[in-house]
Amino acid sequence: MIGLIWAQARDAAGRPVIGADNAIPWRIPEDFGRFKAITSGHPVVMGRLTWESLPKRPLPRRTNVVITSLGAVIGMATVPTHGEGSTTPPTMVEVAGSLQEALALAADAPGGDETWVMGGARLYAEAIDVADRLEVTEVDLEVEGDTFAPPIDPETWQPASTPDWTTSASGVRFRHLTYLHL
Repeated sequence: MIGLIWAQARDAAGRPVIGADNAIPWRIPEDFGRFKAITSGHPVVMGRLTWESLPKRPLPRRTNVVITSLGAVIGMATVPTHGEGSTTPPTMVEVAGSLQEALALAADAPGGDETWVMGGARLYAEAIDVADRLEVTEVDLEVEGDTFAPPIDPETWQPASTPDWTTSASGVRFRHLTYLHL
């Protein structure tokens, strides 16, 4: 299974904003917790700018596959970080030159039966055609941004449910949507 996972607000024109200046322009702790719960134990695939935007690298208990045209990037190495006999999934970093290479690396990694693409925009646009599932957090905010989610075609994607809006501890309204490929 290949899934895409992101949170999106909207700009004044109604476009789905996922970032501004290589950062997320809102804070929803519950969404970070959901991201962790969904992706832990499974490979995550990201572009180099998304990698560089992470406050803590690599994401623990996951194989982090970074797509870059720059080849090896300083600070990335394929090193497992768990002890022998541990039941905790390893933390590893792999570098790939393309989405296809990244997905192949992810499929061979621990938990690779479920791979999560986590950004950025160009990678989402490329990966949406091979994805089985979308996990989208809608954020009830109007924000200015420079990075946008791909369009979700209703002829290709069906919402699995229509959840209610909830309010985060940070005061921001949000809801989690799951879309399944038709």
